[in-house]
Amino acid sequence: MLEILDYAFMRNALLAALLIGVAAPLVGIFMVQRRLSLIGDGLGHVALAGVAVGILTSSSPVLTALLTAVAAAVAIEFTRARGGPTSDLALALMFYGGIALGVVLIGISPEGTPANLTAYLFGSITATTTGDLYVFLALTLVVLLVTWALRPWLFAAAQDEEYARAAGMPVTAVNLILSILTAVTVVVSMRVVGLLLISALMVIPNAAAQAIARSFRGAMTLAVGLGLISAVGGVITSFYAETPSGGTIVLLALALFVVVSVIAAWQRRRDAAHARAERHDHEHGPGCGHEAIRHKDHMDYLHDGHRHAAHGGHYDEHAPDGHAGDEHATGAHARRAHARGAGS
Repeated sequence: MLEILDYAFMRNALLAALLIGVAAPLVGIFMVQRRLSLIGDGLGHVALAGVAVGILTSSSPVLTALLTAVAAAVAIEFTRARGGPTSDLALALMFYGGIALGVVLIGISPEGTPANLTAYLFGSITATTTGDLYVFLALTLVVLLVTWALRPWLFAAAQDEEYARAAGMPVTAVNLILSILTAVTVVVSMRVVGLLLISALMVIPNAAAQAIARSFRGAMTLAVGLGLISAVGGVITSFYAETPSGGTIVLLALALFVVVSVIAAWQRRRDAAHARAERHDHEHGPGCGHEAIRHKDHMDYLHDGHRHAAHGGHYDEHAPDGHAGDEHATGAHARRAHARGAGS
């Protein structure tokens, strides 16, 4: 497996994948919280026009794509903030116009070939040059530093924008910074993942992480881990399978999402199997005044229409009828925890 490191383009691609695996989920978690998961996809459409300008003018496609994507991010944020019935239409026109302009400009460029266009749209492990890598490293460091420094404000604005405004936070500036960070992440990812697929790497690891994590910090850490596995694993897989890197990365991310979803479903079933009963002011037992009903190898006590059974330091709540003792209640009433014998 280590033979892939003998190739310079693979070393570049793997380093780029490391950068993408960290940056994309880190920025994407705030976009997901704001329910703007597809903004990265739209910025990718517009960034293609910047790539085309770079190819047509024989300048750096990465730098022209960066300038175009950042300008589009600013325009998107002001359009979104303004709201109104035409805001969605304006964004759609911007996205479609960007990708159409990019296709046309690449088509008329002497260096514009179908293979070149495909590499930018869907990613190519041979596309990342050493010069690109230096630019991507600098941009990723900017994303990480700004995200870390502003994470409390980004979190507050993403969770409840109106409350953040009422608290005196510069929400418009914070949202604008997040949009620019998203544009930068799109440009960092375009060589390996592709402009049309980068949004998936922002969204899928976060969707998986939020299904199983118990806190925002935990979700962010897990999302970055899944992003790294998807990006690096996808590049390695694409090398040996001779498949496009962008599509392979996204398919691996989807596979991880399925695995995490199965684990999350198992955890929910496990937790439901020990639904805790409501708080009592006494301890159940012989002579407690409630009807005792045998259930397999223990006794349930009928209390306010619910069957409670001692389990460790708490009570589980079983279904009230005599045939449903193997099933545990799952309602909000049953989820309220209590300590066994609390208040007695």
